[in-house]
Order: sequence, then C-alpha cells, then structure tokens
Amino acid sequence: MVATPIGNLNDMTPRAIDILGQADLIAAEDTRVTGQLLKHFGISTPMISLREHNERSMAEKLVARMQAGETIAQVSDAGTPAISDPGAVLAACAHAAGIPVVPVAGASALATALSAAGFTAPHTLFYGFLPPKTKQRCDTLTSLKDAQWVTVFYEAPHRIVDSLDDMVTVLGPDRQAVLARELTKTYETIRRMPLAQLAEWVKSDSNQQRGEIVLVIDAAPPVEAQESSEYDHVLAPLVAELPLKQAVALAQSITGAARNPLYERALILKKTLEN
Repeated sequence: MVATPIGNLNDMTPRAIDILGQADLIAAEDTRVTGQLLKHFGISTPMISLREHNERSMAEKLVARMQAGETIAQVSDAGTPAISDPGAVLAACAHAAGIPVVPVAGASALATALSAAGFTAPHTLFYGFLPPKTKQRCDTLTSLKDAQWVTVFYEAPHRIVDSLDDMVTVLGPDRQAVLARELTKTYETIRRMPLAQLAEWVKSDSNQQRGEIVLVIDAAPPVEAQESSEYDHVLAPLVAELPLKQAVALAQSITGAARNPLYERALILKKTLEN
C-alpha cells in the first residue's frame, strides 16, 4: 500500500520510489494519473486499473497473482490508498489469503490538514465525505454536534457551499473550523475561522470552491456535567436500576437532552450511589 504525493512531487518518499520500481505490478486507481507519476520518477513497472467499480473482482485476481509469487503495489490517484480511495478491499482480501500487507507511509490529505489545523482536542474522527443531500447531511452533522473530538471531512468543490451552510445551521456559527484546500499545491489555502465567517468567505471567493478540499471542525465546547442536573429526577432512578448505557439512552429518549452531558451526569450519580 504505497502513498503518493497529494500535490507536491517532492513529497514522494525514496522508499515509495524503490517499491514501485521493484514491484511486479502496480494496481492504480487511474493508470493515466499514475502513469504521469511513474514517468516523472523514471519507473517502468506495468500497471493495471483497480477502481471503485471493479475493486472486488480485481482484488481476487490480484490475490491469485500474489499467491503465485508476484509483488503488487497498490496506489491511489494521490495520497494514501484506502483512505476515501480504493485499496481497502485488496488489503482485506490479501489478509484473508495470508498475504502480508505492507504500508509504505507518505502523504495523506487527512494528516496534512489535521497537522495544520491547530486544534487541541485529544481525539479525532475522520468521517470522509458527507452525504450529498441536505437532509441526510444535516442528520449526520446532528449526530456529531456534541462530539468531544475534532472531526475531519473531505468535500467535493460543488458541494462545499451547501455543506458549510448546513454546518452553520447544525453546529452553530461560532464553531471553529479550518478549510484546507489544494494542500501542497501551488494554490494551497488553509484558513481557520468560525463556521459562519468561513461560509461567507467561501461564498465570496469562487476560487475557494475549486480543487481538493478538507474541512476540519473543532470539538464541541465542553459541557459541564452539572448542567444536566435538571434531569436528575429522570436519570437518578434509571441509574439506580439499569446499566449505565441503557439508563442514559432511556433518559435521552425521555428528555431529549444531549447524550454526552447526560452520560457525564450519570457517572456522577452512579458514583454517588456506590458510595
């Protein structure tokens, strides 16, 4: 599994060049794109197309070739295979067949954007692409609204304005966010600001609606557990009689309150009962 540059060819690692040159075959998302990369580095290894639409059937054929002794390198058009790109199916089939899967580390838009975002929450969720339709997208964002972790999305240029508008509506105008666009390329843009300002800035500049886009959203502001004490009359008897997760889920269903503060309050109530 060979990572390739996401824009700047100087990010190609010496190890990746060696592996691609030594492999018997390169499984490429788009042989035309990979062909340009190979030409730049003077690599003549033959290629075969492995794309989303043929990934499963092609993986079975490639596993047979690896079982016969060949070494196959998997690449996507840019970045690290299997991260919102083809590659995971081939890796899974290789594992199932007892074939070693070797990652060759390198560029990833996910890690690159996250490293420049400057958010300090200790946990991160990589969601990938949001649903293309507004309702499903808003439902997804609602499920993530109170998350105490940084969330990373990829987004298509033709949906970036709508997605940012939905984020403002669901997550609130003041949530800090980073738009990282065309990373490592000539027109790289990294801008951090509250969501409402970010949405207006992108609307006002059509250039920000082009290219490869990563959105990094800061964790929800921490909610003090005592703010949920108003629901103790519901939560306390449930905690006394039910497992913690079940009690919180039922209390959330009854009160409509956010899960995270209810869970934190339930932990306090449980400790009180135990003592």
